[in-house]
Amino acid sequence: MFKTTGSTVRVQNIGRPRSVITEETIESVRQSTSENPTLSVRKRSQKLNIKKSSLHSILKRDLHLKAYKIQLVQQLKKTDYFHRVNFVQEMFQRFNNFENILFSDEANFHLNGNVNKQNCRYWSNENPKQKHERPLYSTKITVWAAMSSKGIIGPYFFEDRRGRPLTVNTDRYCEMLRNFLAPALEEFRGFNSRTWFQQDGATCHTSNPSIEALKELFPNKLISRRGDVNWPPRSPDLSPLDYFLWT
Repeated sequence: MFKTTGSTVRVQNIGRPRSVITEETIESVRQSTSENPTLSVRKRSQKLNIKKSSLHSILKRDLHLKAYKIQLVQQLKKTDYFHRVNFVQEMFQRFNNFENILFSDEANFHLNGNVNKQNCRYWSNENPKQKHERPLYSTKITVWAAMSSKGIIGPYFFEDRRGRPLTVNTDRYCEMLRNFLAPALEEFRGFNSRTWFQQDGATCHTSNPSIEALKELFPNKLISRRGDVNWPPRSPDLSPLDYFLWT
């Protein structure tokens, strides 16, 4: 400080001038958010030359705006919209209701858990430099389940005899169908000769052995690619499990 100012007296940092919230300021913020709603508070504050605290106040108190997070969804191709509409129309034509459809899906769950460092504090006179070690690639397991209006079948964990996670392939999927799903259907009160089965278009689901195994369990009542009703590609959010069970 002495080399910079020639004095050891601390000079108060002037910084950005205090903002005065006026109608003009509010209108400038309103126009800015209308033109670019994704701009961060910090960048918008710099662009409009308004203090962050004042900008927060205008956004919440005066404009009654809230910050919403974006949602990550499956990317769709242009032709997918056409196939989706056709699928929905066919479903409404075939079924008066969807109570007798067994929807199935798989989801991946990370086994190591997540640590939010914002919630982890260590009280001490000195910085202990606490660390939490985590593997570079998180171990995850694939879980399968089926659901209808009558209840849920599963979950089924794809793992070996020692409990280690396994990737899903045709052989393991067929093993699950024959050794887990088939016995479970006998005890499932929602299963009858009119029950339909739905699955997505994953490769292991639609291979020849998998389709043959499913047609044995659900003859002429398979909603799937290469099934009796064609399930549209890239459509995970059409299954109830995606917005009910896994969330």
